[in-house]
Amino acid sequence: MSRIGTKPVQVPDGVTVQVGESEITVEGPKGKLTQPLRPEVSVHWAEDEREIRVDRKKESRTVKAYHGLTRALINNMIVGVTQGFTRDLDINGVGWTAKVESQTLALNIGYADTRQVPIPAELNVEVKGNRISVSGLDKQAVGQLAAKIRGQRPPEPYQGKGIKYADEVIVRKEGKAFAGG
Repeated sequence: MSRIGTKPVQVPDGVTVQVGESEITVEGPKGKLTQPLRPEVSVHWAEDEREIRVDRKKESRTVKAYHGLTRALINNMIVGVTQGFTRDLDINGVGWTAKVESQTLALNIGYADTRQVPIPAELNVEVKGNRISVSGLDKQAVGQLAAKIRGQRPPEPYQGKGIKYADEVIVRKEGKAFAGG
């Protein structure tokens, strides 16, 4: 039995929920999110108790996985419309810079050209010094854009150069040892 899927999702005041046949819509102070629902699970919205319950229709292994996944996605939607999500990245390299130009992020990260990363309309990107901050309502979209930015120049273990998550620890390696002669 899914431990995550059986827990009800508490809905705070100020958040409205609409459960349809094939999708769920959550609207809060920061915005509105919609998520399609899998046909293997059913979602019940108890307005008087202010909680959402997810039930599965079958007892197979894949349906159990969808059960927990659906509950986690709904919980992330509620957190997104009330608090939002933020992911920070650090740029490590001499002379490496980033700046936001309209709806693109321009990265000067040691290549001959400037790398351009398009910013989706629902996300915000801020650059302060060597820190890039990606924020938005949808946890998946925030994580996807952060991974795309990091993928432009992943951190390397020898000199520590690259773009890394702010909470990521890069295990440094020792270079070639000098064999005197």
